[in-house]
Amino acid sequence: MSNTRNTTAGIAAEIAKGWQPNNYLTNMSMAYFQKPEDYVAHSIFPVCPVQLSASYYYTFSKEDLARDNVQPKPAFGKVDPAVMGQDDNTYKCHVDQIILGIDQIAALNYQRSRAPGVNDPRRAKVRTATEQMLLHQDILFAKNFFHAGVWANELTGTTNGSGSKEFVKFNDTSFDPIGFFDDLRTEIKRQGRRTPNRLALGIQAYNALKNNPFVKESVKYTGTTANPAIVTPNVLAQLFGVEQVKVLESTYNSAGLGQKESMEFICDPKAALLCYATPTPQIDEPSAGYIFTWDMLGNGASVAFDQYEGENGTHAEFIEGLCASDMKKTSDDLAIFLKECV
Repeated sequence: MSNTRNTTAGIAAEIAKGWQPNNYLTNMSMAYFQKPEDYVAHSIFPVCPVQLSASYYYTFSKEDLARDNVQPKPAFGKVDPAVMGQDDNTYKCHVDQIILGIDQIAALNYQRSRAPGVNDPRRAKVRTATEQMLLHQDILFAKNFFHAGVWANELTGTTNGSGSKEFVKFNDTSFDPIGFFDDLRTEIKRQGRRTPNRLALGIQAYNALKNNPFVKESVKYTGTTANPAIVTPNVLAQLFGVEQVKVLESTYNSAGLGQKESMEFICDPKAALLCYATPTPQIDEPSAGYIFTWDMLGNGASVAFDQYEGENGTHAEFIEGLCASDMKKTSDDLAIFLKECV
């Protein structure tokens, strides 16, 4: 008697009875990990590793350094010593933690299925913990640097931009972003003695600038029939005279556990931040902000992971992630925050 269960008709009949395949595909799986380049926390301000979780750093007086303190020398005398003010400020790194559990018994099904991504639950949980750390740091970046009320220099987009703290919205056809950012760069240079080099854009602000008629007019002759001109962050950086334009497009689920999913952009999609920041920590340079990081385990890593067994009889193990940082505004003179750009 022939076995008809392995034929197309036989398999269809078994499925109709309620049978389901019990082997996982080995060439695909679904995992909503975000692209690494979408994370923004460490792309704007320099990271400064520190040896203590909380301490001080020096702040030298801009007013004294920028003042002409040279005076005519009196005959047979001398001028008074110039005052060069010095103060200090503080940072404090807070330790954040995540723990992910692995059921060793249930994990056998995934291991034996040889499915990619989940065939090694430990590796998958480490990647998940890493993703969570990156997500958390982007949320801290938005909280400490990229929202209204953080920076002393803050402008608001309006329909006519007539107020002293207002500007015409990016998506208005009369808005000239090249002249606008030239003026902002000049103002930051006057106040902070540095020309801003970083522009962070919320995704909607970026989209508005890409489609701005002044921007499109500036690049329309740079393309060819085969390769038409397009506006990219690098193109905007050249037009606005900054080293880097970073589009802030990382996303997260703002809903709590058990609630309906609510996906949002972490950083305000309608905002922008123009600032000066050093690429690395400096002892003789100012920076609008710093990210202080502390190696809480003493191993030189500001983001650390550990794996440990659960209690006897639980047949469980855990992946732990730790990070310690303080994202701190260090100079109001070197940044201008733009809200409601569109």
